[in-house]
Amino acid sequence: MQEDFLHYLWKYKKFEITNLQTVNGEVISIVSVGQHNLNSGPDFFNAKLKIGEQLWAGNVEIHVKSSDWFLHNHEQDKAYDNVVLHVVWEHDTDVFRHNNAVIPTLKIKEYLPIELLNNYEKLFSKRNKWINCENDFASIDNFLLNNWLERLYFERLERKANDLENLLQESKNDWEAVLFKMLAKNFGLKVNGESFLSLAQSIDFSIIRKTQSNQNSFEALLFGQAGFLEDDIQDAYYQNLVKDYQFLKQKFNLINTQVLPLQFFRLRPPNFPTIRLSQLAALYNQHQNLFSKIIEINTLEGFYELFKVPASQFWETHYTFKKESKFSNKILSKSFIDLLIINTILPIKFCYAKQKGEEIDAVIIDISSQIKSEKNSIIEAFNALKSVSKSALQSQSLIQLKTEYCDKNKCLKCAVGNALLNK
Repeated sequence: MQEDFLHYLWKYKKFEITNLQTVNGEVISIVSVGQHNLNSGPDFFNAKLKIGEQLWAGNVEIHVKSSDWFLHNHEQDKAYDNVVLHVVWEHDTDVFRHNNAVIPTLKIKEYLPIELLNNYEKLFSKRNKWINCENDFASIDNFLLNNWLERLYFERLERKANDLENLLQESKNDWEAVLFKMLAKNFGLKVNGESFLSLAQSIDFSIIRKTQSNQNSFEALLFGQAGFLEDDIQDAYYQNLVKDYQFLKQKFNLINTQVLPLQFFRLRPPNFPTIRLSQLAALYNQHQNLFSKIIEINTLEGFYELFKVPASQFWETHYTFKKESKFSNKILSKSFIDLLIINTILPIKFCYAKQKGEEIDAVIIDISSQIKSEKNSIIEAFNALKSVSKSALQSQSLIQLKTEYCDKNKCLKCAVGNALLNK
């Protein structure tokens, strides 16, 4: 039995509330269950209860066993002197206030509907399940599930917005600088994301502004900071990059010792860091005020057009500096742009609108609903239970569901878990 479940029962009155009695036979009438306290102190503040003939206003403390009161040292804490009712699953001892008065105790187990208890035990029985509700997930009503997923999507955006606000403080409230760092991280994908971010953080954005109008110089800046310009390669393009970087390094006192190494291993050639850095340079070369354009655009097609940039000419026949390859135009694909929109653009638009007090939820929903669902092990596993993820909004929501609810056994705070408990 989890104490969280007892909190759930009390908060939502999921038990037979008529004919309640304390373990000593006093009649209990609930006027108000009180305010749920998620911090230190009693579990519910300012409850109103009639116990016997006396009306009480005070706090409620909840435990699995009465003896947990002493296990948690509440008898030594004056904050618990205002507890007017002790709600427990098992009563194994009386508990007292500092004046030695016995605190009335409700053994809630005796008032629980058997169906609810059975549903709880079924939901939380382990048996090597991927998620607690995997046997019943398919039975959840589509309307309820879709509403819950939409709420989870914005919950995930709120978390990302908090991260962006921290980055914004570090960047002295420069939204363009934050955008560059986040785009750099996501251009690096999962393998090189942190390395690309460390590269972006090694360059003050004022230097980006001064160099982005010249694509060769900007590429030299990025490749040089990444540590790619330290070989002896006899190629005109490479030698020009080395020359430009040495000039920029001296002019701006650049240091790249904190930049994490970039990886090529297990990457498809189009995702090599050399290609992605050239494409990132092209994006900023073509769009001098990228943040403003992103805020103005409110359609998926608008973003596809904005991000339709190729790597520079040298990379049409190369994936690395050292080896020539078959000709191909290294333009950003729609699937890659989708990832940028999901992981960078929409969170930034959401965070910026939140800061400005503007409402753009409808725009966010419209764009994320048009993008195809992501493909990963979490999405595949959910779709195996119920074909649910058709769009990026839903795939992002399912990731939030798995990582923040299923993995943490927060079924009691989940709409799916609540539906199954009250089935």
